[in-house]
Amino acid sequence: MTDYALETAGLGRRYRRGWALRECSFRLPAGRLCALVGPNGAGKTTLLSLAADLLTPSTGVISLFGDAPASPAARRRTAFLGQDKALYKRFRVEEILRMGRELNPSWDQARAEQIIAEGDVPLSAKVGTLSGGQRTRVAFALALGKRPELVLLDEPMADLDPLVRRQMTDMLVRDASQNGTTVVMSSHMVAELEGVCDYLVLINKGTVRLAGEIDTISEAHLLVTAPDAGPGRQAELAGHEIVESRTADGRFGALVRPDGPLPRDWQTTRPSLEDLLLAHLRTTDAPALITASAHVGDTAARDAEVTA
Repeated sequence: MTDYALETAGLGRRYRRGWALRECSFRLPAGRLCALVGPNGAGKTTLLSLAADLLTPSTGVISLFGDAPASPAARRRTAFLGQDKALYKRFRVEEILRMGRELNPSWDQARAEQIIAEGDVPLSAKVGTLSGGQRTRVAFALALGKRPELVLLDEPMADLDPLVRRQMTDMLVRDASQNGTTVVMSSHMVAELEGVCDYLVLINKGTVRLAGEIDTISEAHLLVTAPDAGPGRQAELAGHEIVESRTADGRFGALVRPDGPLPRDWQTTRPSLEDLLLAHLRTTDAPALITASAHVGDTAARDAEVTA
């Protein structure tokens, strides 16, 4: 047994066109709701596919609760749901659930039927006749009915309208809270992740840039604004790590990792999750930030560490 649901060390995956993921090292403690974010092509789908044993690493290792993704133990404890939500369109919903029951020893038929019923999806309906939201609900029923300890989600709700997406997210959070499930949720909907997830992994250009508790990462940063845009303003931040700086409306501002007192005439505010992510996506110069709980010893690809 291990306290970590997912752990990677030097993980990489190379295609003919180049590296999709490289020197990826972090830990995800069990029981967390983790937001996996990054631009298109950053390596998010590759990471989840490696965790789901759909791909094999080119370098490094990955483990789920201490076991290799291909092991029977990891397969039994993990559920993966991607954008395509692969379901047999000619099957009836009740046949999909029966398939789940026959393939999974830990199957919870009552839970699966509850998820279906909450969306008013007829058990007798064929999957191919359902709406996108209904098919997504069937896919979630198949995944969560397995009673997994780790759920890997590669933007399965990207094609849903905001209301249905919120309903499905609330259902997922409720299920995770009741059962202690670890969830890794890849999404472009940054605003919807805030307040839902408590852990963050940011990938950009195939490497981990941020990893750890959202609160800890947020508290390590400040948005600072000078009363003007004078030529010496940036120099006043000497000794502080500047993630990103810009001038707007005649004022100089920056997202920094402060190291000591800031100039007295500067305004400071805590960044939102969106502020943090956008700043780190717009620049690749800032050192990576990995909190203590996400750090993987000396093999981790990191430049800075924050004590959680």
